[in-house]
Amino acid sequence: MLHSRTVAKDLLKAGLKLVFCGYNPSLRSGKSGRHYAHPANRFWRVLYAAGITERLYRPEEDEELLGLGIGFTNLCPRPTRRADELKRQEVLAGARRLRKDLERFRPRAVAYTGIGVYRWFRGSSRSSWGVQGDSAVPGIVDIVVPSPSGLNRMRFEELVEHYRILVPFVREEARRG
Repeated sequence: MLHSRTVAKDLLKAGLKLVFCGYNPSLRSGKSGRHYAHPANRFWRVLYAAGITERLYRPEEDEELLGLGIGFTNLCPRPTRRADELKRQEVLAGARRLRKDLERFRPRAVAYTGIGVYRWFRGSSRSSWGVQGDSAVPGIVDIVVPSPSGLNRMRFEELVEHYRILVPFVREEARRG
């Protein structure tokens, strides 16, 4: 089956409640043009189990989450099998582009799906799971959650517990920044 999309394009717009930011697309996501599309990736199941979405979505429905106030981006656009295949120059360029996008679109919060992606973005080894003490872009809450990739050996239930911290950010009553 041919797809009109050949890369998982950013799904961003002004006023989003939450943006998920990964390292980069998997080869499957790059081919399908959909976020978190690899069958071993637990992202969509985790969102549902954590209560972030009211039903189980599929990668083919990623654009529908914009209507829920949820967007998607990656630190680097190039699809790879593993994030450690990215070159330093790609990461630095991706960090500059991501900062500009966040300043432009100003989501309420950004969930970095992997502690490494946040560390690469910030250029620092200081970070931990959960809400970060200082934000990369003032007024936008930075939250670090584990990667849902099948390469991450964390148990599903543990992933779900980490992602529950995101629920208040997608609820209408959550306050900005």
